[in-house]
Amino acid sequence: MSQSFKVNVNKTFDFDISETENAKLNSIKTSPSSYHILHQNSSFKAKIAASDFHNKSYEVIVNNNTYNVNIYNELDVQIKDMGFEVGSSKTVNNIKAPMPGLILEINVKVGQEVHEDDTLLILEAMKMENVITSPRTGVIKSIAVEQGNAVDKNQMLIEFE
Repeated sequence: MSQSFKVNVNKTFDFDISETENAKLNSIKTSPSSYHILHQNSSFKAKIAASDFHNKSYEVIVNNNTYNVNIYNELDVQIKDMGFEVGSSKTVNNIKAPMPGLILEINVKVGQEVHEDDTLLILEAMKMENVITSPRTGVIKSIAVEQGNAVDKNQMLIEFE
């Protein structure tokens, strides 16, 4: 199975490049970060000026023009479509019940500042205590439940400002 890549240049232009097309690229490595490329009978000098492997972003200079390039494989695209980007800022604004259960304990108050992974509340479900933690740093805007309440799956529990 051939792998394909999504390439974005300067946050403006998007390209789909297959592994086969990439293999056909006529390029010669001239130094650890420089290449000579022939494309449609034209010659190009390319240099990778900066790279951030974890964010899959690169600064590439081609014939003295600088381009910001992001390269994503099929898995990266699928993860992004699901809303689970690695290293992205977390913008979760509310906490919903992951399953039906009973609120045993609420550990926060409206207006309280919480940090990522702080315990917000404890939900009993199927005779097990489930600790619900904060997905991000923020301030509690509202609490939609009280201790002892029975909740349904996806019911709003806590909202962030």
